[in-house]
Amino acid sequence: MKLSVSALIKLGYQYMKLWPKRAELGEYFAEYRTVQFARLVINVIPGLAVCCLVLQLSLQTDNAVAMALFYAILLLSMPVQALVMLGVNADKVLPPSLASWYKQGVARFNEQGGDIKLSTANPKYLDLAKLLNITYTHSRK
Repeated sequence: MKLSVSALIKLGYQYMKLWPKRAELGEYFAEYRTVQFARLVINVIPGLAVCCLVLQLSLQTDNAVAMALFYAILLLSMPVQALVMLGVNADKVLPPSLASWYKQGVARFNEQGGDIKLSTANPKYLDLAKLLNITYTHSRK
């Protein structure tokens, strides 16, 4: 499905927030490392951009303002890029092996008394994040 850039950013943010912060998932899903890296970029890069802006402006060279703005904009675009890439990944359909595991997980959770209303026709990575989030949230109770 074709999504606008703003829709991809929103989807990426939603995907990042849904993905559980459980280190054991890193052994099974490459997405865990991607989401963790995106969280790091979103938390660290804005501060780095401000430091870079201040340092460039303190150098007082001929084109300090232009260089400072260039580096600040470049650094501030990284969190946006991370969210766009997460949005693209969240919108991808799961590969067949992972899709069958996902469907089994939804069925197992529903058999144990849960009531998950997730898509099982063409599950996407966002649906996987929802399932994992529900599973880990429910297991803590």
